[in-house]
Amino acid sequence: MTSQKPLVAITGASSGIGEAVARAFSKAGHPVLLMARRRDRLEALGLPNAVIHQVDVRDRAAIAAAVADAEAKYGPVDMMFANAGIARLGDISRQPPEEWDEMIDINTKGMLNSVHAVMNGMIEREHGTLVMMSSIAGRKVYPDHTVYCGTKFFVHAISESLREYLAPHGVRVVVVSPGIIDTEVLDHVKDENTLANYKANKQAIGGGISADIVADLILNAYQQPQRAIVQEIVITPTRQQY
Repeated sequence: MTSQKPLVAITGASSGIGEAVARAFSKAGHPVLLMARRRDRLEALGLPNAVIHQVDVRDRAAIAAAVADAEAKYGPVDMMFANAGIARLGDISRQPPEEWDEMIDINTKGMLNSVHAVMNGMIEREHGTLVMMSSIAGRKVYPDHTVYCGTKFFVHAISESLREYLAPHGVRVVVVSPGIIDTEVLDHVKDENTLANYKANKQAIGGGISADIVADLILNAYQQPQRAIVQEIVITPTRQQY
């Protein structure tokens, strides 16, 4: 099967911003490669021209296999949204080190694995876009976000380096740094005090922003001429002060 519009790949596509981006790009006419650990959620989206793979981004070979399968059907991946991530927020002195490992492996190594699967092809074609999911916590630190902030600062550093490296090849690198968004991010927070404080702050500012708003911004950035790049998207609720 072929499509007039190029293939878009999304990790963490089963919920939140990943799901919203999948819907937005599919509605815009793109075939989509949907990757996540929850295959049932991907199938429930019911998107046309979708290739679905149950993938843990820590598995480099699984991402590469999913990309190869989708590209055989729809041609090269023109955009990779390295979105999959996890937020185990908590007091660093009480937080189980296993939670550090999980965030580091998924948020940093998983991001690199996603990029690795498509980058050389984009270099060869001198065309493509890498969209990297960071956070406002990748631009500023929070006391109960210690390791999470570290992983998102990592995303920023890698993205800045990749942007310089890929610019001569015409490949774009876009960083997405949202503040409080209405997603399932709180489902991963086990520290009760941190969770209570996060919820109280979210309520105080009138709630988070819809993931659809972020998805529309990403689509708009992608749709700019290839010679133009939106280097970073930073969006928060208007009332979010920190």
